[in-house]
Amino acid sequence: MRLTRREHRVRALRRAAVGLLLGAVILALTAVAHRIIAGRLAGSASAFAARPTVVHVIDGDTIDVRIGRSTTRVRLLGIDTPETKDPRKPVQCFGPEASRRTAELLPVGTIVHLEADRETHDAFGRTLAYVHRDDGLFVNLSLVAEGYADVLIIAPNGSHNSELRAAAAAARAAPIGLWKVCGGPGRPAGGVGTGGGR
Repeated sequence: MRLTRREHRVRALRRAAVGLLLGAVILALTAVAHRIIAGRLAGSASAFAARPTVVHVIDGDTIDVRIGRSTTRVRLLGIDTPETKDPRKPVQCFGPEASRRTAELLPVGTIVHLEADRETHDAFGRTLAYVHRDDGLFVNLSLVAEGYADVLIIAPNGSHNSELRAAAAAARAAPIGLWKVCGGPGRPAGGVGTGGGR
């Protein structure tokens, strides 16, 4: 069967999108590997000194960690997962899945490194941090790259802006996660065509 010019263009665009996706993933993984090799995760001035341990996953972008004898609520910086706990909003499409994925990446007892940006706390008193596991996994970036979160950069924070945006663009182009199931972030669960449920 002979392809039309339009079909050739569509195939070429698909190949280009896959290439961009792979390039973004490789770029993101290279950036993380570079940070690990350079020792920036554990030794940088922007990393919190303590060895926090995950005690509870609140939702896709909020966790509780134990630092010493106290528990601290941490909001993952640079990302936004669909809502599941906000009493003013309905559960959003892919919110429960994002919460489950965060719990899989950060099971209770996981030791994490908290990397601060310019602002260390939000208006709700939560600690703002980029979260890295001991094995080097950059959790915020993984959630975006896997399609469980979108990018949310609030100035003056944004030290991982380019990595997060590249991962989001790749997830959107693929599409995977909330981009495939919901058509993007912010939709109510169980809506028409979302595939979500409460």
